[in-house]
Amino acid sequence: MRNNIVHIGADELTYEIREIVDFGERLQRAGVDILWENIGDPVAKGKCVPEWIKDIITETIKNDESSFGYSPTKGLLETREFIARERAKEGARINPDDILFFNGLGDAISIVYTYLNRRARVIGPNPAYPTHSSAEGAHAGDKHLTYHLNPKRNWLPNIEDLRNKVKYNPSISGILIINPDNPTGMVYPERILREIVAVAKEFGLFLISDEIYANIAYGSERMTPLYKVIDDVPAIVMRGLSKEIPWPGARCGWVEFYNKDKDPVFARYAKSLVDAKQLEVCSTTLPQKVLPKIFADERYQAYLREQAQGYKKRADIAYAIFKSVPGIVAPKPEGSFYMSVVFGEGVLNDTQTLHIENDEARKILEEEVRGVSPDKRFAYYLMAKTGVCVVPLSGFNSDLHGFRITLLEDSDEKFKAMAETVAQAIREYIGT
Repeated sequence: MRNNIVHIGADELTYEIREIVDFGERLQRAGVDILWENIGDPVAKGKCVPEWIKDIITETIKNDESSFGYSPTKGLLETREFIARERAKEGARINPDDILFFNGLGDAISIVYTYLNRRARVIGPNPAYPTHSSAEGAHAGDKHLTYHLNPKRNWLPNIEDLRNKVKYNPSISGILIINPDNPTGMVYPERILREIVAVAKEFGLFLISDEIYANIAYGSERMTPLYKVIDDVPAIVMRGLSKEIPWPGARCGWVEFYNKDKDPVFARYAKSLVDAKQLEVCSTTLPQKVLPKIFADERYQAYLREQAQGYKKRADIAYAIFKSVPGIVAPKPEGSFYMSVVFGEGVLNDTQTLHIENDEARKILEEEVRGVSPDKRFAYYLMAKTGVCVVPLSGFNSDLHGFRITLLEDSDEKFKAMAETVAQAIREYIGT
C-alpha cells in the first residue's frame, strides 16, 4: 500500500468470547459434541420470550408507520419520556433529551470511545468485558488501562489501586463500571460505588456505568444504579433490552447522560455522540416502540423476579461444586448470568494435560496449544476432552488465569452435570 491504512489500535480489537468458537467448530468436525458455555445469548441457550411480550410485539408491528419507518435520531420521544419518568420516580435528574438510543450497546460502546479525545483514557475493571476494553484500547492505540477486582474478596474492586492509577496517570479522564459485572457476576455495593464517585469527583473525571444486567441481580447485595449515588459527577449510564427480555437480536440499547449541566466539556462530548448518531440517521424503531408497553406491563416485574431466581439457583449449584475443588477460587455470583473461576498463582503450567480419546481432536489440540496462555491451554484441553466451551479469563484483558461459564442452562440437572464435569477436569488437569 502507498500508505499504512491500518488503524493505530487495530491490535487491540480482540474478542475471545467468539474467537474460541473457531477452535470449537474444528473439534465439532472431528466428532466432539460441544456445549457452548462461551457466550451470553439466552435465546441460543433455549430461553423463550414470554407469549405476552410476543403479543405486544405482534400488535405493534401491524402499524407500518410506528414499526417500519425511521425514528428520530435520539430515539422515539415517547420512549425517552417514559424512561425519564421512570428515573424520576427513583429521584434521578434526567430529561428526554438526555437519552440517546443505539443499535445495541455494542454500537453505543463503539461510539462512546471512538469520539473520545485520543489522549483521554477510560480505566475499567480487570477482568474486563472485551467490547469495552477493545474499543477503549483501540481508540487510544494502546493497552486498556484497568483497576483490579479481587477474587478473594468476592471480586470487589481495590479502590486504593484505582485511586493510585488515576492519581499517577493524568491521561485518565473516566472510570468504567460494569454493574452487575461481566464476567464475574459481582454486584457493586453502594458503599463501593460512592467511593468510586468520590475518586471521580476528586480528580475531575466522568463515569461510565454499563448496567445492561441491572434487572438481573439475585444475591445478598442489592443492585444500586449509578444515578442514585452520582451526586454532581458527569456520567453515562448504559441500558438495553438484550439480556432481560431477552431480545439480543433487537439491537436496542441506550445511554443516559447525567449532569451535563455541571461540566461544559462533558456537555460538548455528549453532543458529539448525538452528532455522530445523526450520521447513522437513527436506531432500530420497533424495539423502541414496544419498550414502554413491555416495561409498564404488570407482568414484567414478576417475570424478572422469576428469571433472577433461576440464575440464583444455578449460581448456588455451581458455587457448591467449585468451592471444594483445590487450586481455584470461585466466588458466588450475585448478578448477571456469569461465573468466573480463578486458578491459584502457580497452579497452571505448560506440561499439564488431559487424556483425549479422540485422535483427530487430539491432533487439532496439539496444534493449537503451543504458546498460548496457561488458562487458554486449560480451556482448549477441557473442550477437546469434555466438549465444554468456556472462555479463558486472559481473554478478558486480565492478568488472572481462569475461565468464565454462563448460568443460562435452564435444566438444573444439565447445568449441575456440566459444572461437575468441569470440576473433575480441573482436578485431573492439575493432578489433585
